[in-house]
Amino acid sequence: QVQLVESGGGLVQAGGSLRLSCAASGNIWRLNAMDWYRQAPGKQREFVASITSRGSTSYADSVKVRFTVSREKNTGYLQMRTLKPEDTAVYYCNARGTTTLIEDFDAWGQGTQVTVSS
Repeated sequence: QVQLVESGGGLVQAGGSLRLSCAASGNIWRLNAMDWYRQAPGKQREFVASITSRGSTSYADSVKVRFTVSREKNTGYLQMRTLKPEDTAVYYCNARGTTTLIEDFDAWGQGTQVTVSS
């Protein structure tokens, strides 16, 4: 079983920065990709950023340049800069890979609240 634990959310003023972390643990043999999503009140969950095992990254247009996704072993990071009130949401990480039992996994974190005040 694979678990993801997120941290780093909080309240920040517009223009500020936050760094989110997502620590994956359990019987992980290989972690292929880690994605970040967010869900604002009354809206659907949306893709934010992704990083593959090879370090390839992709971003939603709304966060390009301002957000940077990275990864060190089984922990992912989302560095958020120049935050805007519209970035306010619950941020979730998602990880996909293979367990030591050679089974695919697709796990989600519990979410962390990011609130940006104007």
